[in-house]
Amino acid sequence: MPIHDWTRVDPGIFHDFHVSWIAEIKRALNRGLLPAGCYALVEQITGQFGPDVLTLRRPVDHSFSPESEPRGGVALAEAPPRVRFHAQQEIDAYAAKARTVVIRHRSRNQVIAMIEIISPGNKDRRAPFDAFINKAEQALFAGIHLLIVDLFPPTMRDPDGIHRAIWGTGRDGDFALPPDKPLTCVSYIGYPASEVFLEPVAVGDPLPEMPLFLTPQTYVPVPLEPTYESAWESVPDFIQDELSGPSANGRNPTD
Repeated sequence: MPIHDWTRVDPGIFHDFHVSWIAEIKRALNRGLLPAGCYALVEQITGQFGPDVLTLRRPVDHSFSPESEPRGGVALAEAPPRVRFHAQQEIDAYAAKARTVVIRHRSRNQVIAMIEIISPGNKDRRAPFDAFINKAEQALFAGIHLLIVDLFPPTMRDPDGIHRAIWGTGRDGDFALPPDKPLTCVSYIGYPASEVFLEPVAVGDPLPEMPLFLTPQTYVPVPLEPTYESAWESVPDFIQDELSGPSANGRNPTD
């Protein structure tokens, strides 16, 4: 199913779709995509991380015992994700009410990965935007791997796209979005050896299958397209009609 132009409807409409889509992704992960020992939950994480919300610790050697380290997934070395842009670097220093898919390992229920779907509320004002960027930076520095999907075009707060706002500019991997692909699907490997896998997309494109890393060496492919389609089925008919009709530039998102 092609990506719809969600700027054509009220932000509350996308928020409702966002909740459904997040739930579909969680179901897909828990129904066989995640290896034994890992599980996905839908959680609400607002602003700064805190000890009462998440226990953040870098997954260095002592974080997982040989018996508890996640097993399974796809080996990065054997099957690199099929994305347009990829880079690796060392990390130097490292709002809404949106829900997040949080991947935990059952040993101490430690957070190892998160999936974030950007909402208009993340970008419409400076405070929630800064909070989101700070949350992403904190997670990466804590060694938590991220998958971020942004189906909204760049704003004055992220003129070069959400990835550059997180990653920064002037360093390897600060990929510029092509003019005809202003939306972003991006996966990150967290500290200590940060990597980025970015696929730019546009309204009318199908969603790519994106990697969600469980360790720096292994990932599971997240079926963005089928889960988006499942969530779309619960969108009211009149809203589907509004989103599927001819757009202002004459392009039909369902073509």
